[in-house]
Amino acid sequence: MDKNIPYKIYLSEDELPTAWYNVRADMKKKPAPLLDPATGKPVTADALSAVFCEELAKQELDNDSVYIDIPGEVLNFYKMYRPSPLVRAYFLEKALDTPAKIYYKFEGNNTSGSHKLNSAIAQVYYAKQQGLKGVTTETGAGQWGTAVSMACSYFGLDCKVYMVKVSYEQKPFRREVMRTYGADVTPSPSMTTRVGREINEKFPGTTGSLGCAISEAVEKAVESEGYRYVLGSVLSQVLLHQSVIGLETMTACDKYGIKPDIIIGCAGGGSNLGGLISPFMGRKLRGEADYRFIAVEPASCPSLTRGRYAYDFSDTGRVCPLQKMYTLGCDFIPSANHAGGLRYHGMSSVLSELYDEGLMEARSVEQTAVFDAAVKFARIEGTLPAPESSHAIRAAIDEALKCKETGEEKTILFGLTGTGYFDLVAYQKYNDGEMSDYIPSDSELEASLSKLPDIKG
Repeated sequence: MDKNIPYKIYLSEDELPTAWYNVRADMKKKPAPLLDPATGKPVTADALSAVFCEELAKQELDNDSVYIDIPGEVLNFYKMYRPSPLVRAYFLEKALDTPAKIYYKFEGNNTSGSHKLNSAIAQVYYAKQQGLKGVTTETGAGQWGTAVSMACSYFGLDCKVYMVKVSYEQKPFRREVMRTYGADVTPSPSMTTRVGREINEKFPGTTGSLGCAISEAVEKAVESEGYRYVLGSVLSQVLLHQSVIGLETMTACDKYGIKPDIIIGCAGGGSNLGGLISPFMGRKLRGEADYRFIAVEPASCPSLTRGRYAYDFSDTGRVCPLQKMYTLGCDFIPSANHAGGLRYHGMSSVLSELYDEGLMEARSVEQTAVFDAAVKFARIEGTLPAPESSHAIRAAIDEALKCKETGEEKTILFGLTGTGYFDLVAYQKYNDGEMSDYIPSDSELEASLSKLPDIKG
């Protein structure tokens, strides 16, 4: 599609995007290529197709297409819950006594309860089109697993989910939602896969991590005929699908004359943050507008703020392709805190490149400060936010308070990725005064970073 054609032609009558936006097409310096760990050479679409659906493998490697059409069946599914609302936080502004205007894009108004459904339905659609029997996946807090379970139920495919053990134990109701949609849910690391047994032996009593769960899900997919693996974050294809968030937000902002000065998103692997900022980042890259972008990550898993920009494995079991990203090392296992879906050792290669070029900022926040913001938001705005989203809320409140000090009338936009009604164990810990903060020491991080693959690039 022509790069010079304005995105508005890809909007339906109800202002729903009809094509995904690929920010890589507007990046002067592209993300470093994925590498085959066996050869050290860039992976091919054929190689990726052994793990991912064929169409998704093509999307993963596509650095040039500005827009990619959303299939009709996916678009029809989106109409169940999209466009999602862009809300002005009038009550929060008043409570903070700030001259700032605060807006948030709310992605929790669907059955899965988060933005994850935007990519899940697309990936499962492509699996169905390929004639597959089912898919495997991992999930941290449970939002992605729930979304994939729902998508598989819709398209009639089998679904196997490896859920990070700490979340499996903390969030039994999220697990039951997945099972209600027909998914088979296994706590990770498990004893049902080779890599799971190895991780349990290497880290006795571990509470798991997304890296562990990814390894198990990939192994199960590769060894099961008629299955492929689907991933909920980190990959470029996921950021592509999630661009519906930013496209809708941009459409609403343009329609109502809203010009965000600061755009904030929580950051784990990068799906929500990338989806929200990509179209705005495109404008910045093309020199059409300027914005300040802030990625907010947990202090317990600070890949951007304390990680290293290097090639690393995407998973703890070292079975996935290598990608260049800000990473804490694939052996890093975060503390068993309540950041859930943000407990991943690395960051999207797209966002890592943008951050490395200084096109966006990053900050880390401690979980007690995050839940302070979550509770404040719930009491003032009336929505109980997910812990992940509350990282963005924390930063939005902090920026609004800075405006109060300086008198600047800035416009702040953040992503509210989902609701926190399955995260009540975490809220209970906070309300009972039993929540604590954990920040890994430099020596802990170095122990993992010292094992990074010796690959230049």
